[in-house]
Amino acid sequence: MKELVLVMGGLYGALAVIVGAFGAHGLKKYLNEEQLKSFETGVKYQMYHALLLILCGTIFPFTGFSQNLMGWILILGVFFFSFSIYGLVLSGANGRKMSFLGPVTPLGGLLLVMGWILFIINVVKTAAIF
Repeated sequence: MKELVLVMGGLYGALAVIVGAFGAHGLKKYLNEEQLKSFETGVKYQMYHALLLILCGTIFPFTGFSQNLMGWILILGVFFFSFSIYGLVLSGANGRKMSFLGPVTPLGGLLLVMGWILFIINVVKTAAIF
């Protein structure tokens, strides 16, 4: 699991750079200001969580249930949150908004929050802070 977390962190980071450059340069003339902001939000959150995944893969051994759960929740959270935003923005700009993706974004956000909470729990457990 540790290796998967590190690979997904690297993959999400690389894709954030690619998708971000595509949004900033290739989509500017097709998206309005609000759509560009939404697209950028997806890219930012993807990069933030790519870095979190790499941090998690570096500091945790992924030997226990809560660490493995944290890894899966973060991987899925990034996918649901950021990629649903990309889909909503691109389909909306194309005039065929995939509205079924609307509920996916907050689900992804909820998973990301849960991932952060599990991160805190795992840090406390690993470092025996309390």
